[in-house]
Amino acid sequence: MKSFQQDWLSNVRGDLLAGLVVALALIPEAIAFSIIAGVDPKVGLYASFCIAVVIAFTGGRPGMISAATGAMALVMVTLVKDHGLQYLLAATVLTGVLQIIAGWVRLGVLMRFVSRSVVTGFVNALAILIFMAQLPELTNVTWHVYAMTAAGLVIIYGFPYITKAIPSPLVTIVVLTGVALYLNLDVRTVSDMGELPDSLPFFLIPQIPFTLETLLIIFPYSLTLMVVGLLESLMTATIVDDLTDTKSDKNRECVGQGVANITSGFIGGMAGCAMIGQSIINIKSGGRGRLSTLSAGIFLLLMVVFLGDWVGRIPMAALVAVMIMVSIGTFNWASLKGLRDHPRSSSVVMLATVAVTVATHDLAKGVLVGVLLSGFFFAHKVGQILRVQSRAEDDGRTRTYQILGQVFFASADRFTNSFDYKEVVDKVRIDVSRAHFWDITAVSSLDKVVLKFRREGTEVEVVGLNQASATLVDKFGVHDKDGADDMLTGH
Repeated sequence: MKSFQQDWLSNVRGDLLAGLVVALALIPEAIAFSIIAGVDPKVGLYASFCIAVVIAFTGGRPGMISAATGAMALVMVTLVKDHGLQYLLAATVLTGVLQIIAGWVRLGVLMRFVSRSVVTGFVNALAILIFMAQLPELTNVTWHVYAMTAAGLVIIYGFPYITKAIPSPLVTIVVLTGVALYLNLDVRTVSDMGELPDSLPFFLIPQIPFTLETLLIIFPYSLTLMVVGLLESLMTATIVDDLTDTKSDKNRECVGQGVANITSGFIGGMAGCAMIGQSIINIKSGGRGRLSTLSAGIFLLLMVVFLGDWVGRIPMAALVAVMIMVSIGTFNWASLKGLRDHPRSSSVVMLATVAVTVATHDLAKGVLVGVLLSGFFFAHKVGQILRVQSRAEDDGRTRTYQILGQVFFASADRFTNSFDYKEVVDKVRIDVSRAHFWDITAVSSLDKVVLKFRREGTEVEVVGLNQASATLVDKFGVHDKDGADDMLTGH
């Protein structure tokens, strides 16, 4: 009961007003994403309505907005072109099924492997992409558009000094729409983006043959949509966590996104996921609870179906001003200063994530490159920590090597090269009580060291293996097995 109160009723006024702002900003984006995917505008609008409403109940992050997105639309282009809308609807349903499975196997925990540098790069790349997406609306236009956009930014940043009771983006949209209508300005409006639907969505089953061939067609697209959707949703959830200083259930979010996409596919909508830009608008406008997400979806449907004539008159310049505000607010400006103060490896990861994401317009590729670079730099750094000390004992007849640190694929060569195989001694003792062997590469390096000493006629004793390392060595090591020396020499 306490959770219900917190998620739904703790901020009713703020959530409703924020939801209205988000709904207004969602309309042109949903139309644009439909055009990108090659489908009718109502496919994106119905999807945005459905996903926002369903995720409000099923998602793991209160206050986060999910709807049709550009990242998902780009994946659909070829499928729609080659096979048509019905196959897209089927792929959307299958995407939801795969996302539910991902939540059940707890793939949400993989977010712990995404470093802060990758998250920062992701945020900055999104801010740049959001700004770039507004440029077509500011190119080859009359001076009225620039004036309205500038006036919109003034209202957005200036109105909060008068009062914060009403979200300034909402005031901007209402004022600029009124000015455009009063002065009869010839500026691009929402209706110029595409035709708004005039009816409510209804349940339908995709008209496709239910065969293995159909599954083979849609499965690769659904798998890609699942990965892109969950990646963007979980990254957005992490960002909203930081903005609101609250926690979210990432595995529940995976399942929630799946349920929302299944529902979207059955009412004629495309697949979607969390939207960083709209989520930022929601948070900046005072939205915090699930009610803000629910109201955004409901307001969206009511406006496009019953108030389409009025919504269609909203000048795009007003929405461009709102999205520029989102871009400015999304970008992590402190990260620019961090380029000088942070470790070089962290800066490289952040810049690489930004560069790949902006260059490809593919969030998944950018994050993948960032995660791989983070792993590489981490492995390299840990690999440098390994130390090998030695001392002579028994009047020089025994040499004891003390290993300190982690032995794995990145430090294996360093470990192998730390021994003097030509030293004339009767016995070598390798003390690994302060070391840990992590993988088969580490075990292989231990085999190589032992067998090299034996080839020189030196007795070798390995002492101090902890239980985990001993289990790995017993299973994969060869230096204590028959024929080990032959394996080393290749005989």
